[in-house]
Amino acid sequence: MSDHDQVKMTKMNYGKARPKAKNPIKIEDLTLRDGHQSIFATRGRTEDMIPVAEMMDEVGFWAVEVWGGATFDTMHRFLNEDPWERIRTLKRYFKKTPLSMLLRGQNLVGYRNYPDDVARTFVERAVANGMDIFRTFDALNDYRNFDAVVPVIKDNGKHFQGCMCYSLTEPRMGGDVYTIDYYVGKAKELEKMGADTICVKDMAGLIAPYDAYELIKALKAAVKAPIHLHSHFTSGMSSMSHLKAIEAGVDIIDTCMAPYAYRTSHAAVEPLVMTLLGTNRDTGFDIELLVKINEKLEKEILPKYKHLLDDSKVSITDTNVLLHQTPGGMLSNLVNQLREMDALDRIDEVYRELPRVRKELGQIPLVTPTSQIVGIQTVNNVLFDDEKERYKMITAQVKDLCYGLYGKTAVPIDPEVQKKALKGYERGEEPITGRAAEVLEPELDNAKKETEGLAVDIDDVLIYALYPLTGKRFLNWKYGKEEPPPEVRAKTLDEALAEEALIKKARAGLLVEKEKKKEAPPKGENLRTFNVFVDDDYFEVGVEAVDGEPVISYVHQTPAATPEPVGPVTPEPPQPVAPAAPAPAAPTAPEPPKQIAPEPAPVAAGVEGTPLLAPMPGMIVSYQKQVGDSVNEGETVVVLEAMKMENALPSPVSGTVKSINFSSGDSVAKNDVLCIIG
Repeated sequence: MSDHDQVKMTKMNYGKARPKAKNPIKIEDLTLRDGHQSIFATRGRTEDMIPVAEMMDEVGFWAVEVWGGATFDTMHRFLNEDPWERIRTLKRYFKKTPLSMLLRGQNLVGYRNYPDDVARTFVERAVANGMDIFRTFDALNDYRNFDAVVPVIKDNGKHFQGCMCYSLTEPRMGGDVYTIDYYVGKAKELEKMGADTICVKDMAGLIAPYDAYELIKALKAAVKAPIHLHSHFTSGMSSMSHLKAIEAGVDIIDTCMAPYAYRTSHAAVEPLVMTLLGTNRDTGFDIELLVKINEKLEKEILPKYKHLLDDSKVSITDTNVLLHQTPGGMLSNLVNQLREMDALDRIDEVYRELPRVRKELGQIPLVTPTSQIVGIQTVNNVLFDDEKERYKMITAQVKDLCYGLYGKTAVPIDPEVQKKALKGYERGEEPITGRAAEVLEPELDNAKKETEGLAVDIDDVLIYALYPLTGKRFLNWKYGKEEPPPEVRAKTLDEALAEEALIKKARAGLLVEKEKKKEAPPKGENLRTFNVFVDDDYFEVGVEAVDGEPVISYVHQTPAATPEPVGPVTPEPPQPVAPAAPAPAAPTAPEPPKQIAPEPAPVAAGVEGTPLLAPMPGMIVSYQKQVGDSVNEGETVVVLEAMKMENALPSPVSGTVKSINFSSGDSVAKNDVLCIIG
């Protein structure tokens, strides 16, 4: 067979010319949302999606996920990008493929339940801006939190995908909570709500292959809606689980393009395409087109984000996730938080405490925002509890969870923890049992008032409504009222490649130019040779007098065991010389930098009293007291946001607020003096 025929056959086998499968598996691509969220902290910019968008539109994906999840938060907070503009931009490039988003039910794209007026308006604007498929989930699988958003999706003729958050209480599916019956029951609830498709959302990669087979079989028998499997690669099982799910008849699978796949992301699409080639579930995708997309991602896009990758990890899997069940994105957040608090050495304690906290808070699935709620409370317990008391610092979100503002937990919350969390809680100390949003007052009108003269349209108002502090800051950047800081500026490919080259040079020890070795002067007639013995080493030293001063010309080392014989030398009478300047000390390697805790912010001059210190790095949400206000010991003075969770910081003493060192929206380091109480 000629090379030409071989190439032709390759194209026939791999390209679009192969016969269509009887029941092709549908693929949703997550590269442009969950892929970069999982691999490099959701920092992907719209400008870096455009170069591959039209090519991806030709693949034949069932949908591409491009929005929702953490993108809304990250874009306006860290990238100085308007989240709404991303939908509008990508819609111009994806002309064939539906756009999909991840919607957190009543949480929308935030970390708390928003009132119904905000929720309904948000979905209306997502539809108007170009969203087609709404993958909708609730962290507690409490579908009462769908009541506000699902009718808007359906009324606008858009696709409502209802999700079941997959969780475990045993190493494999079973136990007394998360069983096949549990998931079948949830699927039937979603079908009654009008779900166009039903998704098993396995955010931590916990579903084992044979459990996937049994679950998909049961779901296909129980409901008519197509079944979709979303499983992260974190544990390393998802590729196998995909195959077993396909055998069981699953309709849709989630994958990523290879450069954005694996680790805490998802399995890659390319191996799946090749695995199913020629079978009755063949995707029909052109592998050559996928390769071209990957080359562009690998060479032109990813270099800009390499600084966000965790190079310290060798393995692409994390089997610890099977024990603590925390999604990969949350794990990296926990590590960063502990590092900033100089407590990374306590990560193993966090891993041990996390399952205990999860159980006490109702054995809830760990997915945004409950993964953050459980994770940050676990960190607080490890750092601030002692042998006499647990839950010494309870986040506002844990209090909200215990009150019922997130919905009904899988099992009852530990009554002692619930009682402690709700002591003095502003809404009351008795938890609610009804739909959470029923107790939330409308917020949209107030958001409009707060952004008068700043917000141009309702999309701007929603940015503020969802994220008042960072949202208002972004709107000031957007409209030129404040200068964005350098760290939110986009990085060019040339800059990224230059940085990478500099890092490689530094690692090779080439950043500092070595001084050129001075050439030795020619040996003159005044050269004299001496033997020098140092311990077991023997040196032959040549010395030459230049203008009356002895100058070392060379040093030659010879093993002491085999010295060459040297004849007797009669030295010339010594000449008087001027005292030589002391030789510069030989350069020594610098000591490695020591880990030093950040210095606290200075106390206002002349102010005496007890300082309230920041127990962790974070951002000031608000001061509950002002200068001159009286305060009782234990009463909340400052609300500090750390990792998107709010911590009410109590006064260490009773007295009067003498000074306040920061303002709402300011970032603070651990041990910064937030205020003085005297």
